[in-house]
Amino acid sequence: MTIRRTPRTVRSAGLVAVAVAAALSLTACQGGDKESAQEKKDSASTSASSTGSGGGDSEGARSETGKDRTGEQSASPAADAGTPSTTSKAGSPDRTQKLADGSTAKIYKLGDQHYRAKIVSRGSVLATLETNKHDAGLNANDMSVVLTLGGEVHSWMGGGQQGPGTFQLAGGWTAKVKKLGELRYQAQIIGNDGVAATLETNGHDVGLDANGSYIVLSNGGVISAHK
Repeated sequence: MTIRRTPRTVRSAGLVAVAVAAALSLTACQGGDKESAQEKKDSASTSASSTGSGGGDSEGARSETGKDRTGEQSASPAADAGTPSTTSKAGSPDRTQKLADGSTAKIYKLGDQHYRAKIVSRGSVLATLETNKHDAGLNANDMSVVLTLGGEVHSWMGGGQQGPGTFQLAGGWTAKVKKLGELRYQAQIIGNDGVAATLETNGHDVGLDANGSYIVLSNGGVISAHK
C-alpha cells in the first residue's frame, strides 16, 4: 500500500519561530506516519505467515525449521561414532576344526549349551549346524558331522545305511528306522535296556551323542554312526 502525503507550506516566512515550530511539527508528523506504516507492514506480514499453507510459510519460519533439521542431522553421526561396534567380535569363531573331508568347522559359542558350527570350504559356507537344547547332525557328500551340546564336533566318512530297516551301529547300538513321510524319518536308538533315544527328521538332518557314539540320521533316511 502507498501512503500519500500532502505537502505543507509555511505561509508566514517572516515569523522564524513559527516556521521552526512548523518544521518540528512536520518532522514529528512524518515520523508518526512512518511508524504507522511499519506497524501496518508488520501486521500484514504476520497475517500472511499465520494464514499461509504448504509452501506459503514465511522466510523466517523456513529458516528456523532448516536450522533445527541441520542440528538434528549433525548430532546423529556424532552419537553413532561414540557407540562401540561388536561386529568383529561377534563374527570371530571361538575355534576352528578340520573335518574328515578336508573342510573346516568354525565353531561359535552362543550361550549355555548353545553352539553354532559353520562348515566352510574354499571360503564358502556349505552348511550350518546349531544346537538348541539338543545335539545337531548333518550328512553331506558321504560325510557325517555331529555338533554336541558341549560344542564338540565329530566327523567321519562313509558307514551310512539306507532306511527303513533295522541296523547295527557302532558302540553296540541298534537303530530301528521307519519312514513317516516326505523327508521325514524316525530312528529309535536301542540299547541293552530298551529304547534309549529317538531321532526324527523334519526336513533337516539330526544327530546324537549316545555316550560317546555319534549318530546321524539324514532327512533321506540314511543312518550312520561312529565311535
